[in-house]
Amino acid sequence: MAGKRVLIVDDEKLIVKGIRFSLEQDDMQVDCAYDGEEALELVNNNQYDIILLDVMLPKLTGFEVCQQIREFSNVPIIMLTAKGDDMDKILGLEYGADDYITKPFNILEVKARIKAILRRIEPKKGAGEAAPRIIESGSLRLDCEGRRAYIDGREVGLTTKEFEVLELLMLNPNKVYSRENLLKIVWGTDYPGDVRTVDVHIRRLREKIEDNPSEPKYVHTKWGIGYYFFNV
Repeated sequence: MAGKRVLIVDDEKLIVKGIRFSLEQDDMQVDCAYDGEEALELVNNNQYDIILLDVMLPKLTGFEVCQQIREFSNVPIIMLTAKGDDMDKILGLEYGADDYITKPFNILEVKARIKAILRRIEPKKGAGEAAPRIIESGSLRLDCEGRRAYIDGREVGLTTKEFEVLELLMLNPNKVYSRENLLKIVWGTDYPGDVRTVDVHIRRLREKIEDNPSEPKYVHTKWGIGYYFFNV
């Protein structure tokens, strides 16, 4: 994680101070914001590798900040929420967050989540047969190395997790993945969320790549089992 740049957004200065100190011990560059408007200004003027974003903020809520960031950036966002309410978690995903952590949290958990997301978006290296860099199906084109998706040549803004779900399905056309398997593969075996996380991301993915999300051409549902990609 050395050299990565992180933005922490939280109005509780002691929490910000603690996270900042811990991340800087891993040689990460850390910027801080204490309200929604300040966060947006920083994101507009800087490039970040990941953002930790509290839900309850002055001026603009974390949901509003996340939604506005998604209008121009696919930077990974982890929502921080003081509530254990499932609705907060689902709302965060609906607005485009990649992950969420419920307060109070252990800083080791925060660092583990950051590392997991950054590891997944790093270019894949290794011996053996290289994975295809470009996958195409119909008007859909996926650039695996650049981590970009296109419909009819127009780039579609996918979040980190949306991209990873689509990449997995496209690399394995017609293979049905259960919601539990998708959660395990894309989010990791230690992810504390439930399968509704997968449903939210599939719905958002369809809204972005399908002409008619209610009658999908690419990402299909195998009722009672899971989801699969149909090669057009």
